[in-house]
Order: sequence, then structure tokens, then C-alpha cells
Amino acid sequence: MLGSRSTTMQIECLYEDDELFVLNKPSGLVVHRGWATAEVALVDFARDRTKDGAAHPIQRLDRSASGAVLFAKTGALAQSLSELAQAGHCRKDYLAIVRGETPEELDIDHPISRREDGPRVAARTLVQRLALAPTQPRHVSLVSVTPITGRLHQIRRHLKHANYPLIGDVNYGHGDLNRAFRTRYGLVRLALHVYRWTIERTGSKGSVSGTVPLPDDLSEPMVAMGFKLGAERLPLGLA
Repeated sequence: MLGSRSTTMQIECLYEDDELFVLNKPSGLVVHRGWATAEVALVDFARDRTKDGAAHPIQRLDRSASGAVLFAKTGALAQSLSELAQAGHCRKDYLAIVRGETPEELDIDHPISRREDGPRVAARTLVQRLALAPTQPRHVSLVSVTPITGRLHQIRRHLKHANYPLIGDVNYGHGDLNRAFRTRYGLVRLALHVYRWTIERTGSKGSVSGTVPLPDDLSEPMVAMGFKLGAERLPLGLA
């Protein structure tokens, strides 16, 4: 655990070797100050792990989401891992709760911009339905989401485009529905969590992967909604 930046916050290290490490980001903490304004960022805790204070985040994770974030210990490795990520060899799978009953599988292939004011570029997201819950005032689906590309807010924007917005999404979701789930089920955050990470490297380092249990601020509302979780605080069959 890391806690030197805050006496009230502990950041779990999920994996580490001589080249990289993976931290478990809670909802509400930004990864990097360049991505949002905040006094404390995940990169602060990451720099505390390295001898020279070097820590380079690979890929984004929205402030309101939680789960695995990969860091490289050198700039050269960060470039290499970024290239692996662009080629699909650094993968993250997300759990999400969305409005309505989704199809069993969705392949959302819809161009979006890299930046809010930029030109549209190719973007693709795969969605698999895991379970349904007869919640009020609308039924919801628990889905596993894998972004094939990595665009700004890709998952959130793609799910909105498919008419299955994320519960708790203040930017792309529905305020009335978010408030209802906050009141009825205690969901006070974005229902998006990186539950599985995979890094495919060549050579002696090989591939590494792991799963990330749901945090209490997401698992407890999910149980209240009627979803079944296993001993590892993941939906049954995913642990």
C-alpha cells in the first residue's frame, strides 16, 4: 500500500517488476494533473514507488472510473508500452452498468474525436452483456467492455451513441436516472471499473495479467441492485 501523499488514502499496487507496475485507482482521483485540475493525482503515488521519481502512465482512466492503471518506470519503456497499447497488446477490460437491456453482444464501430475539438477518427468498442437487473425506475445491464482503440471518453461516448448510457455518468448520461440510482441504491460514482488488465510483451518478460476486485463504492450498490458477486468481489464467472 502507498499512503505518503495522504493520511486518508491508500493506493494498492497490483503488480510490479523492474520495468513497470500497475496501481489500483479509486474513483474520484485523477491519474495526471495534465488531464484534470486536482491537488493530488495518482501519478504522485506512482512517483513515490520509484528511486528517481519517474513514473509514466500508459493509457487514460477517467477520474470518476476506478481500477488498474499501468505505469512505466522509464520514458523509453513508456514509449514502447504505448506502442504496444496502440497495437492492442496492452488491454483493459471494464465492468459497466448501463441503462436498459443490451443485446448479448455489441460491436460499436463509430468514429469519435481524439480531443473534444478535434477531427473524428476510427474508434471501436466491444460489449458483452453479463447480467440484467430489474431496477427502478429503469432496468439496467451489467456489461463487460473492451475498447479496441483508445480515444477520449471512448467507452462513455460509444455507450451513449448506442443508447445505453452509463449509470452515474454526469457528462454523457441522464441526470434524473443518475439521481434515482444514487437515492435508491447508493451509487454515488460512475459505474465503470477496470476489472482485468493484460500486458503482452515479447522476449523473456512475457505476458502478465490480473483482475481487480470491485471497490465497495461500486460493489455494494451492485448487490443492492440485485447483481450477484463472487468471493473476489467480481461478477460470478469473472473471478
